[in-house]
Amino acid sequence: MQRLWAPWRLQYVTDQAPKKEGCFFCNAFKDVGNEEDHLLLYRANKAFVMLNRFPYNGGHIMVAPARHYGDFEDASNDEIQEIWELVALSKAVVKRGMQAEGVNIGVNQGKCAGAGVLDHLHVHLVPRWEGDVNFMPVMADIKVMPQALVECHKVLAPLFEEMAGK
Repeated sequence: MQRLWAPWRLQYVTDQAPKKEGCFFCNAFKDVGNEEDHLLLYRANKAFVMLNRFPYNGGHIMVAPARHYGDFEDASNDEIQEIWELVALSKAVVKRGMQAEGVNIGVNQGKCAGAGVLDHLHVHLVPRWEGDVNFMPVMADIKVMPQALVECHKVLAPLFEEMAGK
């Protein structure tokens, strides 16, 4: 019998992740110098990119505004522009850095729409590959994550700096 280990998921599935003061998106943007701790990949002026700590797939990233608000209706035109510029950059980075064959891009607005974080807007980008959905999630409710988050951060963060200048 083979065993699949993903111990970082236990905190999420049992709702025992450490609770820190404030919004984790805001904390990540403001804590300059601790990008890896927050899994922050790239910081722009009005928005930023970070890895999802509880990913659906390897390389699952989120783009969020620096300012704290939960709905696109509250975004300024400048914020909307920078968020979507970072979405485009993020797509290019995961396609290059992870050899993703496709990318799901989505925004969940409201609890009934699947939003897990209601009060800080964010856009999800989930890299996809042919055949990445196999029997494990369907039969065993297990998702195999082949790369640790810190290792994924080490691959993607330098690409954001390199590709943002293009």
